[in-house]
Amino acid sequence: MKKLHIFLLAYCFIGFIQAQEISLDINGNKNLEAINVKTSNANYKGKAALTVIDAGGNSEVKFVKINGSNFKNGVIDVELTGNPADGAMEQARGFVGIAFRINDDNSKFECFYLRPTNGRAEDQVRRNHSVQYVSYPDFPWFKLRKESPEKYETYVDLVPGEWTKVRIEIQDNAARLFVHGIEQPTLIVNELLGELNGGDIGLWIGPGTEAHFSNLIISKKGN
Repeated sequence: MKKLHIFLLAYCFIGFIQAQEISLDINGNKNLEAINVKTSNANYKGKAALTVIDAGGNSEVKFVKINGSNFKNGVIDVELTGNPADGAMEQARGFVGIAFRINDDNSKFECFYLRPTNGRAEDQVRRNHSVQYVSYPDFPWFKLRKESPEKYETYVDLVPGEWTKVRIEIQDNAARLFVHGIEQPTLIVNELLGELNGGDIGLWIGPGTEAHFSNLIISKKGN
């Protein structure tokens, strides 16, 4: 059985970096918890990956939670794909991203995510909504779009079902999203809208999504 590799880098105050590679088998591994999603191991387009599929229900709380990741500040790198699942509703966009600072009962978290089917849509308005920041539960996408249009979402070229490199840099109440390995951020959030407490990281998907995750690297900085 193929295994998903997750690399955790812990940064000490004296500048010494300790790297630990953890090979995780999703079946029964105590560190991964599927919340309103179904998971399986796969080899997808040349990469050992974790497949994550929406398990149904009307909830934004859909992720594989990495229990004990205890993340507040640092960098999250991942390769991911998103595509509407078989039988998904017409509004499905292949929503896929990373949740962070998830609290113990999963009732609060921050999240950056992609809408892959919007990236090359013929409708320019849809293209403008290719990437999104939200803070659950108080600041969902529709509230942010209404109250602060263009501030928390923007365009980036995306292809459904194709591997996409994502990097999120977080420092206290500010975060930057980088896509495709480019040097300049795709989306800048200078004031995160949630609490500044540390929490766990989650491999997040939205309604009607089938996603894959690979090569996750968590680089924690001293808080």
